[in-house]
Amino acid sequence: MRTDIFARLDREPEPPKIEIPRMSRTRLALFGGTSAFYLAIVVAVLASTWLVALDWKLMLFRPYEQWPEQHAFLDYFVTLGQRGPTAVMVAAWLGWRSWRQHTLRPLLALGAALLLLNVTVGAVKIGLGRLGPHYATQIGSAELFAGGDIFPSGHTANAVVTWGILAYLATTPRARRYLSALSAVVSLGVGLTTVYLSTHWLSDVLLGWAAGLLILLGLPWCEPLIARAEAFILGLREQWRRRRASVPSLPVASGGPRPAVFPQRGTEAAQPDGATREPVAGIGTTAPGRPAASTRTTTHDRSRAHARSERTPVTPSGSRRPPRSRPMTGG
Repeated sequence: MRTDIFARLDREPEPPKIEIPRMSRTRLALFGGTSAFYLAIVVAVLASTWLVALDWKLMLFRPYEQWPEQHAFLDYFVTLGQRGPTAVMVAAWLGWRSWRQHTLRPLLALGAALLLLNVTVGAVKIGLGRLGPHYATQIGSAELFAGGDIFPSGHTANAVVTWGILAYLATTPRARRYLSALSAVVSLGVGLTTVYLSTHWLSDVLLGWAAGLLILLGLPWCEPLIARAEAFILGLREQWRRRRASVPSLPVASGGPRPAVFPQRGTEAAQPDGATREPVAGIGTTAPGRPAASTRTTTHDRSRAHARSERTPVTPSGSRRPPRSRPMTGG
């Protein structure tokens, strides 16, 4: 039995028994509390309350000018919230897990979470149309319904969902605790970095955290659909395998096709067993019972009596017509 660290890279002989998260009472309570927080942020921004005033104070403070030495590092760090790079990295990891554990659930769960993220966050962004700090037009205004797409923060919500899905799919309590702490640190850091760079208001970040957390908390409701999708895909794979195995493979001769052999004139072809040889009377036969002037014997195979030769008839060289006599002329 292998005990080194590389043993975990091998594929497991059979799918492990993974406990799927259920919608427990604790999860329901957290979902309800996060939903109330989400609605409170939206109402506070719509009513232009103290939260909007705090947004303007932080924007006018310009953190990127107060600590310019952190700007270069945070420009790279904020990419941990961009959907493209993070989705590729997490999908690669979950794809390996799907192969190792003989299940499509990790990849399907990631796809369902990203689909919910795009639909919910995108709809609120377009519906509220808030402008970002760099495009604000009036100090103290909430900048809503102005054609923007900044509220809630997509970077923050994506960081919560993309890195939080690793903790959601963890197979042991210890791994779940560590991955939950890691995803919380990354999502908090990404959200605050957008405030530092003045690409988002603080209220955008608060709503982004709530939006991402709601998706993770409500993901157990999607587990039955994920299970049906996995069964459907695996069923299609089995059908394809059976169809591929049922198609017979045609053997290919190593020497290539052999040319057909036809008997030559003047020679007798080999006769199969049981072939009957019978004489054929020649043209010179005059009467029954009397020998002909010239008799030739040919061999006929009764089984091939009506077979048609596929050879091209040989054209005789020269003409069969008698030569035309030249008229005599007197001299």
